[in-house]
Amino acid sequence: MNPALYELLLQVATIIFAVAFLINGYRLLAGPNSLDRLLSLDATVAMIQCALAVYICWSLDTTVAYAMLVVALLGFIGSVSVTKFRKADDA
Repeated sequence: MNPALYELLLQVATIIFAVAFLINGYRLLAGPNSLDRLLSLDATVAMIQCALAVYICWSLDTTVAYAMLVVALLGFIGSVSVTKFRKADDA
């Protein structure tokens, strides 16, 4: 693959992730109920994992793979714990 095209594709992916983080941050702050905020946190965890994967492709350094595993585990444990102990929102 052409290195210039590879760099361009990675830059486009980075810009898309930046816009997605901003939109997701708005949903996290303005969510009408706690379930919307939980969904936003799950989406943030998924986007962090994807952003770390883009970083691995960009730098060709796989030491960040352990951080990806930790982020996935923390996201899963956080989602399960919030779901288990969540009370209904007041309408």
